Amino acid sequence: MAWSCGTKAQVAALLLALFGWVSSCVTTFVPLWKNLNLDLNELEIWNMGLWQVCIIQEEGAMECKAHESFLALPPELRAARVLMCLSNGLGFLALVLSALGLDCWRPCEEKAALKRRLLLAGGAAFGTSGIMTLVPVSWVAYNTVLEFWDETLPDIVPRWEFGEATFLGWFAGFFLAAGGLLLLCSSCLPRPAAAAAPAAPARALPGKAPGGPAAHPKHADLVI
Repeated sequence: MAWSCGTKAQVAALLLALFGWVSSCVTTFVPLWKNLNLDLNELEIWNMGLWQVCIIQEEGAMECKAHESFLALPPELRAARVLMCLSNGLGFLALVLSALGLDCWRPCEEKAALKRRLLLAGGAAFGTSGIMTLVPVSWVAYNTVLEFWDETLPDIVPRWEFGEATFLGWFAGFFLAAGGLLLLCSSCLPRPAAAAAPAAPARALPGKAPGGPAAHPKHADLVI
């Protein structure tokens, strides 16, 4: 069965949001939010994430240590932990709602109004999840820039720089927001009309063949 333009847009939006949700989950847990190269020891690279700090040696060995206390973290990292976890949970809920509201989902095909509400709820949840991903990533990036150009610190003090997770988080938030917006737009498109049921064949009258002249009843010439 051929899909309509609205159904294709819904599937494309769901795949786009799914890619953003997976990227957001990866961003949450990888320790690559900040990078630090020490001038005194260039053989070590420090990486900081929301949950741990890792040191990569020249030989490729990596040693990680979890943050000792949540309250001891900077405010932007504390907020990032909470918002990223909420974003991932909301994105999973949006994924379930949107999948149930797709036009190509046949079990609830007769409940068009319910499926449209599910699709609208899923799109709104995806958009909110994207914003909740962009806010902490941008906040951490903003503070990283401020600390890097802080003139009150001596030049000998090493400065943290952007990590790979920062850029991945920006892409994840954009894909989530774009997928949610596309889902909202596709839910407003006209849905395909249900195929009409085939008409029942007309029942032939007794003594008359369908589509032909009237047939003589059997023994019509007999006289009683």
